[in-house]
Amino acid sequence: MPDSDPGADATLPPEVEKVVARWNPQGAALLQAMRTGGAAATVSLIGPEDANTRLLRTELARFEPRIALTDPMPDPGAAVEQTSPSGVAPHPVALVLLDAGNTLGTGTLELLRRLRAEDIRILLAMNAIHAHGDWRSVRQHNLELLDAHDFGDLDIMPVSAKLAGAARVTDDASLLDRSGLTALHAELTAAAAGGPGAGRFAAVTTRVLTDTRERILGQVAKLRAGAEVDQWRAERATLLAGRDGGRASVMAALRGQLHLARVDLMTEVGAQVRSLHVAARAELDRLRPQELDGYPEHLQHSVLDLTGTVDQKIESRLAVLVERLDGASGLPHVRRDPAPRVGPEPEPRHRGVEDHLMIALGASAGVGLGRLLVAPLALVPALDFASIPVTLLLGGLVAWWVVRARRQVADRAHVRQWVADALVNVKAQLEQRVATGLVESETELADQVVRASAARILETDRRVAELEARIRRAGSEQPGQLAACRRDVDTLDQHLRPVDPA
Repeated sequence: MPDSDPGADATLPPEVEKVVARWNPQGAALLQAMRTGGAAATVSLIGPEDANTRLLRTELARFEPRIALTDPMPDPGAAVEQTSPSGVAPHPVALVLLDAGNTLGTGTLELLRRLRAEDIRILLAMNAIHAHGDWRSVRQHNLELLDAHDFGDLDIMPVSAKLAGAARVTDDASLLDRSGLTALHAELTAAAAGGPGAGRFAAVTTRVLTDTRERILGQVAKLRAGAEVDQWRAERATLLAGRDGGRASVMAALRGQLHLARVDLMTEVGAQVRSLHVAARAELDRLRPQELDGYPEHLQHSVLDLTGTVDQKIESRLAVLVERLDGASGLPHVRRDPAPRVGPEPEPRHRGVEDHLMIALGASAGVGLGRLLVAPLALVPALDFASIPVTLLLGGLVAWWVVRARRQVADRAHVRQWVADALVNVKAQLEQRVATGLVESETELADQVVRASAARILETDRRVAELEARIRRAGSEQPGQLAACRRDVDTLDQHLRPVDPA
């Protein structure tokens, strides 16, 4: 690249200005600012004295023409105290740094009123935007606040000195533009008082033209290397490789998660039914004989509670599955059937040979016990005949008691067996409830995944078509773009006069 000196003329040829404006808008703004404004006046800097402010001053000092900034005044109150006797900044231009993470406060608005009252040119910059992802919404809110307080003519320039430093290290002109420092420097140059000398303007013009020429040559190198086209092709290949929108992997994950959920829920149902059976057996052992007839209704209430617990387990497991499943848009609607019934009431227990046998055994035991009790009466001849009715009465009472106890034990065993059979039926119905719910959920979730993957497939096809159009257009337009770049470089080279080696 030739060393150059564009001369002291502040006016560039129109074709050169068009090239600069096309390739280096910030540089064109800087040249325009130097023509209409100044280049070296001191600007009052109002902002926090922290690392971001120091980095901003360091990066601004690398730009030509150099803008002199005062030491930062940390807050609006300090800014008012450390300013001119009238209470505001002593310089005609003030740069106020705003926090990219917070909205404007009353102190800052009051400072702006004081600066405006002293007819001081105000520039607002939102520093360190790289550290705050929501800086755009904060900036928009601040602009609305400014407009509401009669500062609608002020704009807030987003800047990041860290991005500018990274652009300088990587020699990335586009990153430098996105940092906002070139635009801020142009605004400061236009706002500063005092005009630049001819030599100063010539040096800045040379730098702008040289930077523009480097940007054009960088674009030429990119066009010839085809790096951007290769990047588009790689992106197209990646999109085509995943064109199905991940449907196969998501469906496999769905089936696996549903199978695991089915196993876990079936195990949970079995454990809950076993717990209910154990609790029912314990309750039966504590019930009185007259309470056995009402136990089926009590068991039905327990089954209703168990059904609600199982339904909650199903919904909870489906919620976890939907959260982990890519493409699921909501919790599936599971049809809820009525709770399982414990079945018909237990049939009356039929008397069998055991009952007749217990009557005979009870009577025999009663007679034997009666004979044992009245044996002392047999020693008295007058009472021998009286012992016979007593023996028969005691035998009848013992027989009645044995038969009654046997009936209660048999009735309790009969209800216990009915409970076991009923809970087997309840377990089968609950397992069917789980299986039905998971099958219906699988159908609905699969439909959601298909719809989501279809939308991604359409978006992938649109993006692939866009990349293919770019690749074709780049192939057809590359010669014309190279020729246009060459003409722009020749235009700049005609204005840049090589320095004599002697």
